[in-house]
Amino acid sequence: MMMMMMDKPLDSTNQVVEEIMSIHRSLPPRPDIDDVEAATSLIQNVENDDRNRLDAIDRQIRSSSGVVPRELFDVLQEMRRGLVRFQSKEQKREAAKVLDLESAHVVFDELIQRASRCVASPPSSDTNLSRPQQAPVVSPASLYSSDQTRVKPKEMFTRDDTFVAKVKSSLYSDGFLAPRKPQVLDSTLEAKKLTGHGDEKLSLIKLATLIEVSAKKATQELNLQHKLMDNLEWLPDSLGKLSSLVRLDLSENCIMALPATVGGLSSLTRLDLHSNRIGQLPESIGDLMNLVNLNLSGNQLTSLPSSLSRLINLEELDLSSNSLSVLPETIGSLVSLKKLDVETNNIEEIPHSISGCSSLKELRADYNRLKALPEAVGKITTLEILNVRYNNIRQLPTTMSSMANLKELDVSFNELESVPESLCYATTLVKLNIGNNFANLRSLPRLIGNLEKLEELDMSNNQIRYLPYSFKTLSQLRVLHTQQNPLEELPRDIIQKGAQAVVQYMNDLVEARSTKSPRSKQKKSWVDRICFLCKSTN
Repeated sequence: MMMMMMDKPLDSTNQVVEEIMSIHRSLPPRPDIDDVEAATSLIQNVENDDRNRLDAIDRQIRSSSGVVPRELFDVLQEMRRGLVRFQSKEQKREAAKVLDLESAHVVFDELIQRASRCVASPPSSDTNLSRPQQAPVVSPASLYSSDQTRVKPKEMFTRDDTFVAKVKSSLYSDGFLAPRKPQVLDSTLEAKKLTGHGDEKLSLIKLATLIEVSAKKATQELNLQHKLMDNLEWLPDSLGKLSSLVRLDLSENCIMALPATVGGLSSLTRLDLHSNRIGQLPESIGDLMNLVNLNLSGNQLTSLPSSLSRLINLEELDLSSNSLSVLPETIGSLVSLKKLDVETNNIEEIPHSISGCSSLKELRADYNRLKALPEAVGKITTLEILNVRYNNIRQLPTTMSSMANLKELDVSFNELESVPESLCYATTLVKLNIGNNFANLRSLPRLIGNLEKLEELDMSNNQIRYLPYSFKTLSQLRVLHTQQNPLEELPRDIIQKGAQAVVQYMNDLVEARSTKSPRSKQKKSWVDRICFLCKSTN
């Protein structure tokens, strides 16, 4: 089509103007100023990151042992550098396209201005069209080079907080300049408004644009759950500009690392990063002093930064389904922490400093490698829920009598050998699960009847033979699981009638034995007297 137009002779000014308009209209829509700024920032970030990664590669040295040949090591280094360059090019591709398009619009705008002057001039000036000045050429690099001033559209401006992008005037067939309608950016800043479709995912450049717009609008909440492209493994440094953000959801994406600038989110109270691929947290995470809720479950964390201890306002911390082998001693500095979830990790020991979590109400450490619980756990008087299923625990702390608010304890599927009598002084207990400790657990604590608020008891799959006499006082018991135990005194039909039937049976059994006991003592006393008299006569 363009070739046909070029072959057609141009006999009038109107024809020239028409073709100028046609060429101008053939360009894709001009990117918003936020897109241009995001692309500029993104490319700068990528280039800085590239330099750091290449420097790190250069600092690596071959082992002095000489086991690895020099040539082989050089090949590895060259491949590492090549991978960095390839990834850099991929990351900058979309941003460069935005800047190329902006560059083309800048050039065409200058040409449109020249054409408008020609059309508005007297006919004698038509000769100027035969000798046009060469249009300025703006390279994409000039838009984001760190040592040059970025070229911006002349008519782009901001007015108050409306962020109106005024579109460049275009040349109409009648020779007059008529402005297009202003484009007002949507203040809701939802991801679907930038992608065009609710189910379309954000690319790196669109994410960077969203960050720029959000920063200008002082956005307080951003939900990007499952909205980033699968190949988007890192976040731009511009994330740190979101200083007004209160809630940020980046869950269910493929993020592998957080930028160090994340510490700039100074107003953040809720950060959800669950179900990503994050292997390490930056130290700057400790700068989020207002953080109340942090969800890092379902990642690939192997350790935690020491700076985490600075999150003194943190109330909920979810570290479940990671690869943690230890918890830092600094965990005890989280004095506001109410809920800690570390289930499904490789943790072998809970640090004694856990007692410093003086507000802790819920501790979940199921599916780990715990061999014991520290005595310090019993000193957390605020604790209400303690779940440690599927571990290798053999003993419970003797300090559990101090747990004045404990309501739920689950120690099932462990290697528990006994339940300490001290637990029976935690009289607020409502649910107790000590089931599936198999051959190790052979008895219940003698004072279990002290747990007058107990409603649910699971003691299944153990080696328990007798119920303590104090069992008769468990008047609130509603659920009782006793299967797969060699109980000798409890008839099966009583068990099938339910928890209170068992309680009543134990009560009757104790009363029957107590009434029988004095008679046997009385008979024994008469025998003893006869024996004594016989001995005395002899």
